[in-house]
Amino acid sequence: MSQRKKTEIIAELNEKLSILKDQQNRLEAEARERAEKRNKLHARMKTLRDEALELRSQRDELNSRVKELKQKRNDVTARIHEKLGEMEKLREESKALAKRKPRKSHESLQKEVESIDWTIQTTSLTLQEDKELVEKVKQLETQLAIYRKLEQLTKKTAQLRIEVRAMKSESELLHKQLTENAQKSQETHRKMLEKIEESKAVKTEADDMHKQFLHAKERTRPLQEEVKMLLMQIRQLKGEVREEVQKEKKESQDALRETLEKQAREKLKHGEKLSWEEFQLLAEKGMTDQD
Repeated sequence: MSQRKKTEIIAELNEKLSILKDQQNRLEAEARERAEKRNKLHARMKTLRDEALELRSQRDELNSRVKELKQKRNDVTARIHEKLGEMEKLREESKALAKRKPRKSHESLQKEVESIDWTIQTTSLTLQEDKELVEKVKQLETQLAIYRKLEQLTKKTAQLRIEVRAMKSESELLHKQLTENAQKSQETHRKMLEKIEESKAVKTEADDMHKQFLHAKERTRPLQEEVKMLLMQIRQLKGEVREEVQKEKKESQDALRETLEKQAREKLKHGEKLSWEEFQLLAEKGMTDQD
């Protein structure tokens, strides 16, 4: 194959190589673009998962608070029932005492006791009279004790009623707080599920983008192999052309030397003066002295 033909082939191969490299660059740019999008999606997915974990932590904390409030409310309810039980016992006791309540009023009995005490203190009585009056006071005091007991029961019942009312208010407040925290927990759980679902969707998109990236990389491999083969062919042809050029140059130089040598011998033969180059050329051949 001629040197010219090889040069033409090299030009054609370079043109083909340029086209292949353009295709390769486009595919590599596409692969980089897919990789960047995939990496951004992975970052978004990580953010969503972190947010979901944070929401889960908040939900668990709220659930723990709800559990705590429920326990407190249950404790208060138990105490209310306990107090109501005490009130029921007091009511039964009061009811039983009411059946034994004297016909005379508390004030009337108290006045009678005070009157007898005054008589005992201010009047000169016989031993029998004094004994009778003291016995009378004891009887009256027994009757007054029923009134005092009923009064104590009434006061205790009133105090228990106040305590129950306060505990019911506390129970209502706990129930309100419990309901608010339960609603927040449900809302937080809903948001967490949304983050998880969004994360799954982003993962699916990221996986698809990774497949596109791998597909683009896979499409570049045949081009890389073809580029490699073209480069080898071009290097081989250029080497051959370079060797041929060097060979032609050497042949041209040898022909020139032979012509110059012939001219120098003719000059020397006719006694003509040699140039320095002609002298050097003949000297290399060992012809100057001989001739």
